[in-house]
Amino acid sequence: MKQPFESVVAQHGATVLRVCRVVLGPHDADDAWSETFLAAMRAYPDLPETANVEAWLVTIAHRKAIDVVRAAKRNPLPVDELPETPAGQGATDVETVGLWSVVKELPSKQRQAIAYRYVAGLAYAEIAEILGGTVEAARRAAADGLKNLRKHYPGAITKGASS
Repeated sequence: MKQPFESVVAQHGATVLRVCRVVLGPHDADDAWSETFLAAMRAYPDLPETANVEAWLVTIAHRKAIDVVRAAKRNPLPVDELPETPAGQGATDVETVGLWSVVKELPSKQRQAIAYRYVAGLAYAEIAEILGGTVEAARRAAADGLKNLRKHYPGAITKGASS
């Protein structure tokens, strides 16, 4: 028998939120998380009992993230003031801005493969299902993403995060 949907949210909610944050950034992640679980709640009764619930949820989050990115491209982002360009004060802030700018520039499949592998902890077979390719392609996308991060942002990826 399937567990109640509330248990699914409690068990997998944090992982789905982390994936949304990596794929979308901190500002849009909460909306994508909410949309993920609204869609999942509607579809949950039809989910087979043998399904991998976490991979299913990450697949839904992937689709919701794509929707958010598409919507953001169409809508201007209003701001009260233009941010100042960091000028060397606060090394951590400059490093964070630099790292996110490099992550944002990764090709989308590489960025997503890294998020699903290293944030959600999914197997390459599950990543391949989400991204629509082979296990080898998912492994290659994650490896290429790490290689690009190491190349364009030395020191950002520690030895412990190797594939």
